[in-house]
Parts: sequence; C-alpha cells; structure tokens
Amino acid sequence: MLAERKETYEQFKDDKKALARQTYTTNVVSGNIMLLDGFIKLPKLKLVKMKQHREIPSHHIIKSCTVSRTKTGKYYVSILTENEHQPIQTEYEHQPIQKQIQAVVGLDFSMNGLFVDSEEGKTANYPRFYRQALEKLAKKQRILSRRKKGSNRWHKQGLEVAKLHERIANQRKDFLHKESQN
Repeated sequence: MLAERKETYEQFKDDKKALARQTYTTNVVSGNIMLLDGFIKLPKLKLVKMKQHREIPSHHIIKSCTVSRTKTGKYYVSILTENEHQPIQTEYEHQPIQKQIQAVVGLDFSMNGLFVDSEEGKTANYPRFYRQALEKLAKKQRILSRRKKGSNRWHKQGLEVAKLHERIANQRKDFLHKESQN
C-alpha cells in the first residue's frame, strides 16, 4: 500500500521581518572598531559617518559595539566600554558621607494622571500622546490593511505607521525626561 502524497507549495519568507527591528553586535579584535573624528570604523564596513553624543574618556577601552536599525530605517550604535582607571583611595572614603535631606516627596501611581504628589496632591499634566494620535494611526493602519501584502506600497505604508509609532514613543520619552528633571 502506497502512502498518499501530499502536494506542497512554495514557502515564502515572512515580509513582516522587513519591517522589524534588527540588531548586530561585534566585539573588538585587534582594534577593528575605532572612532575617528565624526566617523566610526566597523568590521566588514568602511568608515560610517555618525553623530557622537558623548565623548568617550581616554582611559576607557572599547569592548564591543551594537548596531541597531529601527523599524523606520534609522541606525543607532551603542558602544560598550571598560574603565581601567582605578580611583585613588583616601582615608576619608572609608567613612560614609552624610547628606543633608532638604525635603522628601512621595509619588503614588495614578491611572488617570501618571502620578500623584504626596505633599500637595499635585498630578502630572500627562498629555495622552497615543490617544491624541489615535485617529491618524487608525487611518494609516486602515490604508495599510487595504494594501496587497508584500507590495511596494504596503512597505511604504508600513513605514508610515512605524514612523507614527516612533513619534509617539519619542513624545513619551521626552515628557518623562522633562518631568523627571523638574
């Protein structure tokens, strides 16, 4: 008795992976990663132009780099360094330093305002960035759902949706950073 043959069709790679976040990590081997005046030299790549946000101190040694690509096509490099500088020990370091506490403020989580201040009952004036962008997002996602999956226009619209999500995330990060610095 022969086993039944089942017809199989070609399996294509998932197109959603093209819209996903990608990362690549590489370790330093004999100085193959270098920072050169507004450029970074990475293995298997030539000099890549970059915006450096912080200067790496001279006593730090680069250990590895992680290059990540966001869904919107932006590239970021995270550089891992090791500090070989040993601080000089003094006789005063063994005694704990007492700091003067000026005021204590407790923050309680709040569903409708992010947090509530324990002293004055003040809440954060949290603008709901996602809810503000909900109509735009829904419209862009509706357009995306009408596109033929895998087509050029589908990829282009997926990028539009990803850009809007990234904008919302950046607005949240910016608000939280400003709120924590006040």
